Amino acid sequence: VVYDGLTLEPLNVVNVLTNTVDTNEPLKEVRVAAIIASHFDPLWVVSLKESGHVALVDYTKPGFPMVTKIGADRFLHDGGWDHSMRYFMVAANQRNKMAIVDVKEKKLVTTFETGKIPHPGRGANWEDPEFGWVNGTVHIGEGRLAVYGADPVKNPKHAWKVVRSIELPGPGGLFLKTHNNSPWVWLDSPLSNQTSQTRDVCVYGKKSGKIEKCFSLADRGRVVHFEYNKQGTEVWFSVWDKKGALVILDDKSMKEIKRIEADWLVTP
Repeated sequence: VVYDGLTLEPLNVVNVLTNTVDTNEPLKEVRVAAIIASHFDPLWVVSLKESGHVALVDYTKPGFPMVTKIGADRFLHDGGWDHSMRYFMVAANQRNKMAIVDVKEKKLVTTFETGKIPHPGRGANWEDPEFGWVNGTVHIGEGRLAVYGADPVKNPKHAWKVVRSIELPGPGGLFLKTHNNSPWVWLDSPLSNQTSQTRDVCVYGKKSGKIEKCFSLADRGRVVHFEYNKQGTEVWFSVWDKKGALVILDDKSMKEIKRIEADWLVTP
């Protein structure tokens, strides 16, 4: 569904039904799992979950048509940009893979396995001291951080390959986040099969290439999803619960600055 950006008035419903990318099987339902805007053309980049295509939608044309379908792999989910904003990196999570699409050239680059049910969210980009620009994903199905090369220009040898595979305390990871000014990459595990781990966060050191610390941020609910302030000095966490909270930490020291608890912070 396309909305007016100012009024939120619905403008059009775009049909995204497509056959499966591997067997050409007709589907009755295809869900949109991620949408991101190209930096090269007036296009939305859309992951079509069940069919396994990355669709390109032209937002300058009447009706917002789907002008291109790029075959990737089935069960596409969340994804985001590499550091150059040229490559769309999206999880084909039930295939245990990441798919890489060159949005400038409008073609699939490759797919590669990372672990059981990858879920990167928008992903996180940082510079690794050995492998240059990298990206990473946590996993729903196992406790693992997969770090993969993401610089085909300066480090083509390592591009789109897992270069570090780090064991985590448990499965259920949904998001990871960092900031250019931070030495850390923050990881969550809100869907862990161990209740205590759903309230934990882990911190990966960019320089050390290892997990520096894991600790609990709440005594209830699930701790999930991180956002930085503009300067990269604070990182904000959500506590999902009927008595929810926002927890603000100093990024460098990992110490709590403030905890916001209010009746409007409710996750049913």
